[in-house]
Amino acid sequence: MNEVIRAQEIGLTFQTADGPVHALKDVDLTIGQGDFVSFIGPSGCGKTTLLRAIAALETPTEGRLSVNGMEPDAARKARAYGYVFQAPGLYPWRTISGNISLPLEIMGFPRADRRQRTARVLELVDLAGFGAKYPWQLSGGMQQRASIARALAFDADILLMDEP
Repeated sequence: MNEVIRAQEIGLTFQTADGPVHALKDVDLTIGQGDFVSFIGPSGCGKTTLLRAIAALETPTEGRLSVNGMEPDAARKARAYGYVFQAPGLYPWRTISGNISLPLEIMGFPRADRRQRTARVLELVDLAGFGAKYPWQLSGGMQQRASIARALAFDADILLMDEP
């Protein structure tokens, strides 16, 4: 099996004014290439925290974590994954196409390639024809699909989705 994500005895403790909060404890996980994995559990059990650790948005206080054989921060810098947050996180002053193409602009993709990729993922998430609209002109579900399209636009090996 080609290992894509590997967590070994991951722990993450937040230090708060009220004392430590143990968000993750002894998490062991191996995800192979092509696997589809869902984390299911009650609110507050650490699902989002684990995704954020995989995405290098949080740093585990214990254990070892690798993404595509790299430390999570190196995988982030290598753009090894796309991340879809719980909230769409679209910029209200950019069109849907502009929001989707933003990571491509940052990565230096040529304009023609950005247009082609944006059109492809808009079609994929059933938003063809909505690229010129602004986020406030779309329903919440359509905004979330635009967020998914943004994560898909640069063909990352891994797609991390937090309650999409």
